[in-house]
Amino acid sequence: MCATISQKLHNSMFNNLIRTTMGFFNTNNSGVILNRFSKDIGAIDERLPLALMDVLQLGMSLLSIITIIATVNYWLIIPTLVIFILFYFLRMFFLTTSRNIKRLEGVTRSPVFGHLNASLQGLTTIRAFGAQQILEKEFDGHQDLHSSAFYTFISISTAFGYFLDLFCVVYIATVTVSFLLYDTGSQGGNVGLAITQALGLTALFQWTLRQTAELENQMTSVERVLEYTHLVPEPIFESEQNQKPPPTWPERGEVKFVDLSMSYFPEDPPTLKHLSFTIKPLEKVGIVGRTGAGKSSLISALFLLAPTEGAIVIDDVVIQDIGLEELRSKISIIPQEPVLFSGTMRSNLDPFDEYDDEVLWKALEDVELKDSITDSQLGLNSKILEGGTNYSVGQRQMICLARAIVRNNKILVLDEATANVDPQTDAFIQKTIRRKFADCTLLTIAHRLNTIMDSDKILVMDAGKLVEFDHPHNLLKNKNGYFYKMVDQTGAALGNFLKNVAQTNYQKMTVKEENEKESDKSNQAEIAAPPPIKESEKIVVSVRPITSYNSTLLEEEEEDDD
Repeated sequence: MCATISQKLHNSMFNNLIRTTMGFFNTNNSGVILNRFSKDIGAIDERLPLALMDVLQLGMSLLSIITIIATVNYWLIIPTLVIFILFYFLRMFFLTTSRNIKRLEGVTRSPVFGHLNASLQGLTTIRAFGAQQILEKEFDGHQDLHSSAFYTFISISTAFGYFLDLFCVVYIATVTVSFLLYDTGSQGGNVGLAITQALGLTALFQWTLRQTAELENQMTSVERVLEYTHLVPEPIFESEQNQKPPPTWPERGEVKFVDLSMSYFPEDPPTLKHLSFTIKPLEKVGIVGRTGAGKSSLISALFLLAPTEGAIVIDDVVIQDIGLEELRSKISIIPQEPVLFSGTMRSNLDPFDEYDDEVLWKALEDVELKDSITDSQLGLNSKILEGGTNYSVGQRQMICLARAIVRNNKILVLDEATANVDPQTDAFIQKTIRRKFADCTLLTIAHRLNTIMDSDKILVMDAGKLVEFDHPHNLLKNKNGYFYKMVDQTGAALGNFLKNVAQTNYQKMTVKEENEKESDKSNQAEIAAPPPIKESEKIVVSVRPITSYNSTLLEEEEEDDD
C-alpha cells in the first residue's frame, strides 16, 4: 500500500512539475528539485512504512501489557495513565522542535545537491581554471550547515530518549513500591509477572514514542512532496477541438502585440508595459536595449512563459486562446546557450520522429555537419553526451540551427545565437540564416549591433517599454534617439561602419520596394486594358450591301408577275 501511495505521489509531483510555470524554475535551483525526488521520495519509500508498521505493532503490544498489569492490580492503571500523560506532553514538546529542525535539515540539504550537480556539470571548466579549492570551500560550507542541522536533530532525539528513560525509572519504582507497601494478597507469581511486564512496558513506551516521533518527522517528507503536487500550472496545454488553429498555421508569420503587459509573478511590477506594435510577414526585426530593458521578457511573452495581459496575435489567431503545444511547436528558437539532450543525433534533430532521414541529412548538409556525422560510421545514430559535451560550442550551435531548419517554422527567434562562437562560425551562421529563413519572420535579440544592422526594422526597448521601432537607417537620423546613442557609444570606427551597413541595406530595400510597386502597377495596367486580338482569333464578317439586296428582291417580283 505504501509503495502504491509513494508511486502515485511521485507521478503526481512529476506531472505537476513539468506543467508548472517557468517562474518556478527561476526561483528554485536543481538541488531543491533533486532533493524532493531523491531524499524525500526515498524516505516515503523506505523509512515511513517501517515507522508506521512499528507504531501499529508496538501499540498492540502496549495494549496487551497494560491489560495484564491491570488484571493483577487494577490500581496500577492510575500511574500508567499518569505516565501516559507525561509522555504525551513530552512528545508534543519534542515534535514541535524536531519537526522544525527536520525541515531545516531538508532546506540545508538542497544546496549540497545543487552545488554537487553544478560542479559535475562544470567539471571541465573548474579544472581548466584551477578552481578546485574554491569549489571545495563552498561545498564544505554547504555541508557544514547541513551537518549542524543534522547533528542538532540527533541531539534532540538523544535528549528525548534520556527523559523517556527517566520517567520510565520512576514508573518502575512506583509499581514495585506499590506491591511492597499496599498489596498483601497477591500471589508471588502475579507480582513477578506485573513487575516484569512493567519493565517491558517502559522499553515499549520509549520505543513507541520514538517511532511515533519518527513517523511524524517522516511525514515532513510527505508534506514537502505534497507541496509539489499543488504547483501553479501553466495555461491550457492542448487546445479545445473548436479552438485549434489550422494545421498550416501560421502561413504568413505576422505578429501583433496589442497592449501587452507581463510580470513573472503577480506581486512583482510588470517587466513589459503596454506594448503595441506589428511585425509584418517575413520581416527581419532586431530587438535591442540595455540590460533589464525587457528583451528576453518579450520573447518569454511570445512563448507564454509567464502570465500576460493584453493579446499577441499571430496570423489573426490570439495565442492566449490556443494550447501551448500548438503555439510553441510553431515557433523555432535558437538560444544563446545551445541546448542538446543526451541521446542520438536523430533524437536531437527530430525528437518526435516526424521527418524522414532525407530531411535530417539535408539540414546537416546545410550547416556543413554532414561529412563529420557521416565519418562517425553511426550516422544519425551517433551518440550525443549530456549537454553535447562531445561537440564544440560552434558545432552545438550548428546542431541547434539544423533543428530549426528541420522544423521549418514561419517564425524564428534568435537569442544572440552567435555570441559564443568564433567570427568564422558567426559569419557562416548569419549567412545560413539569411539563406534558409528568407521566407520566415525573424526576431533577433542583439547584444552586438553588427548582427542586426541589416534588419528590416529595429525594436528599441527601455524599462519594459517600446521607445523606437523603425528601419535602422531612419532611427539613426534622430541624433537624440536611443538607437543613435547606442551606435554612437560603440566608437567612431565601428559606429561609421554600422551606419554604412544600415544605409546600404536601406537603399537596397528602397529599390526593391520601388521595383515591387512598378511591378504591381504594370500588373494592374494589364488587368485594366483588354489584351490585343491575335490574327488567328479574328472573325471575318462579310456584309452584303442593301442596294444589292433590294435589286434582287425586285427581280424576283418581276419574275413572279410574268
